[in-house]
Amino acid sequence: MRESKSIEFKLKISDTFLKTVSAYANYGTGKILFGIDDDGNTIGISNPKKRCLDIESKINDNIKPKPDYSIEVDEKKQIIELTVYEGTYKPYYYDSKAYKRNDTSTVEMDRLELSRLILEGDNLSYEELKAKNQSLSFNVLEKLLKEELGVKEISKDILTTLELYSKESGFNKAAELLADENSFPGVNVVRFGDSINVIMDREAYDNESILAQYFDAIDMFKKYYQYEEITGSTRDAKELIPEAAFREAIANALAHRTWDVDAAITVYMFKDKIEITSPGGLPKGITLEEYLNGGISIPRNRIICNVFLRLKMIERFGTGIRRIGETYRDYVMKPQYIVTDNMIKVILPVLTKSEEVLGDTEKLILKILKENGPKSLSSTTIAQKAELGKTRIVALLNKMNQDGYIQKTGVGRGTGYRAL
Repeated sequence: MRESKSIEFKLKISDTFLKTVSAYANYGTGKILFGIDDDGNTIGISNPKKRCLDIESKINDNIKPKPDYSIEVDEKKQIIELTVYEGTYKPYYYDSKAYKRNDTSTVEMDRLELSRLILEGDNLSYEELKAKNQSLSFNVLEKLLKEELGVKEISKDILTTLELYSKESGFNKAAELLADENSFPGVNVVRFGDSINVIMDREAYDNESILAQYFDAIDMFKKYYQYEEITGSTRDAKELIPEAAFREAIANALAHRTWDVDAAITVYMFKDKIEITSPGGLPKGITLEEYLNGGISIPRNRIICNVFLRLKMIERFGTGIRRIGETYRDYVMKPQYIVTDNMIKVILPVLTKSEEVLGDTEKLILKILKENGPKSLSSTTIAQKAELGKTRIVALLNKMNQDGYIQKTGVGRGTGYRAL
């Protein structure tokens, strides 16, 4: 057994474990095992039953508000297992500070994280906070509501129905984002040439409605990834990247990003792909696997998502990734998704139908992964099946993952690869 984000070892009972109690109560249930050293060796602790009282006293006296927890004793191994449950009344403080887990360590959370936690404890989201600017106009929103829903004109009643306005608080942050003018970061679009050192075009869509940002980004997309092909007397519309995929990706970036971070959404346009990066990782409560497989959705910005849904800018919640995947169903190179705690990047490759761009070994790897179905294979297993050296296989796997032919899953010893 090793230490992880949800498991910590403590050889002795000292006040330092209280930081981790705060972290687990704030961000997710976890265990602290007393009597085990940092390397995972069971050393034991004297009088474990009696020492449980020390643990309880320290938690009850020092963590505010009091968290939920349970304690078990393994008398044979002489260790104590403390389970701290994620709480409802966040944040949970130790010595007037709130903590979180950062991989296998416990660190004090910064001001932004603490603000988010306070909102969560009050069952609020950032978009629900009162807008600083209460003099807002909604010409862009009104135009779209007229086109999609047949609304004659926007009114306070309609804005109240959309949860953008209340008599008690006025306009909220979601309303400010949808208003014709705002002070939030927008979408930065850059078109590169043969390298990132060659910038062919650049636009920054700032301080305007996120609805306008959506359509501005699409116009830029059409400029570089759509064209007409004339054959005889016919003129056929062609696209290098599916417009439906780009629309879904940019709508998701606007609707689901964290808006309390002063950073723009970036759209990097290359000859062979588009990279769309939005601030903020996955919403709490959804795993990477659930995000990639679709079917489940926990909107970070529920009010904005509902407006986008009414305007048919996004489909039913939880189907975005599937819809993007559908547009690439008949093509070899597939979209890629890179997710960290602080950002989500969607990579849309230029449409490629042929596998001729792959070498013989890459084709063999792709064949092995396709035969294995949706499950991942380790690089060791792939090397054995391909009867080739692992070092070469790993290099090829990483390149194929980067190019969008396969998907890398897991980390460390749990790293695997599967066909897209």
